[in-house]
Amino acid sequence: MPEISTAPRERPILFSGPMVRVILDGRKTVTRRPLNARSLKLIDYGAQAGECHYLPDSGPLHPNSVQYYADFCPYGQPGDRLWVRETTMADYDTHDGVVLSRYAADNEPVLYWDEDDGEPIQAVSHWDYPRDSRPSIHMKRSSCRLLLEITDVRVERLQDINDEQAIAEGIDVHPSGFYGNGCITAWCAFLELWESINGAGSWDANPWVWVVEFKRVTT
Repeated sequence: MPEISTAPRERPILFSGPMVRVILDGRKTVTRRPLNARSLKLIDYGAQAGECHYLPDSGPLHPNSVQYYADFCPYGQPGDRLWVRETTMADYDTHDGVVLSRYAADNEPVLYWDEDDGEPIQAVSHWDYPRDSRPSIHMKRSSCRLLLEITDVRVERLQDINDEQAIAEGIDVHPSGFYGNGCITAWCAFLELWESINGAGSWDANPWVWVVEFKRVTT
């Protein structure tokens, strides 16, 4: 009988440079991503089959359907892992002329495990991309430095976020009591962040979003 793998499932997830930095700082432990057409269609099929309730036009989700929706999350389930794809760039400023790789978010070198006389060491990756910057979507798994373990998944409306969750999204908290770019509340600062990423009017659309909570783990 073949052995059943107990290794957690892994999926890639893209983060921008600023979001990578707040994850590295330990200030971001949750991300919100809009439900795509496929997820909405699967939930709709389930409702038609009587397996769950339709997503409501207003008001809270039906408690009997909350887990049913979460099972469709394309990012995974609690215990699964997400490896972060981020932008990398070429480093020409080397002593021997060899072009090396750095993370665009903080200019740190991209490392990998190698061997020196049989002993494992970390070495800097050579640049192997035809342009000076490699978009996050093209990042290799071997270049990943951030591995996240999912701790919770749920569906909610975008505008249901509260101040506590906005701060967990990585919103800057200033000693003067302001948030983000000078907002009075973290909620308002997250609104500005969301629209800067998803475009004008994306907040007012109030889409259903996946709320994926996570913690950093070692590779």
